[in-house]
Amino acid sequence: MDAVNERKLPPELRGRGNAVRSETDIVNVVEQRIWHSMEEGHFENLPGKGKPLNLNSNPHADPAEDTLYRILSRNSCAPEWVELNKEIRGMIAGWRVLQEQIRQINDKVFRYNQIVSFGRQMFGLNWEKEVDKLKSN
Repeated sequence: MDAVNERKLPPELRGRGNAVRSETDIVNVVEQRIWHSMEEGHFENLPGKGKPLNLNSNPHADPAEDTLYRILSRNSCAPEWVELNKEIRGMIAGWRVLQEQIRQINDKVFRYNQIVSFGRQMFGLNWEKEVDKLKSN
């Protein structure tokens, strides 16, 4: 590791050659520091301790955009991208329900085929073939 990148490492990991194998190594050092600070009581006297957080505004959002979203929310409206996101997630959930239904059908077909004679057995459904049928319609 070069000297520039070596300085970016936490002191615990410096000078060990190839000490950092993954992001997990750095995360572990950060977690150790947080736990040490908690044990030392550094988080005990923070301003606002025991009080609810003010989540009415987002300090990272554009104030005009934040105000617009608040007005839309109060009037039970949402930006188009929020509505589209909701619709997309609903449609994806619908596909997952269909996949689960096909799995349940195949489980029943399997049980059915174990009970009946060979001549009465059925084929299960294949997800890819069923999707292809939908595409051709």
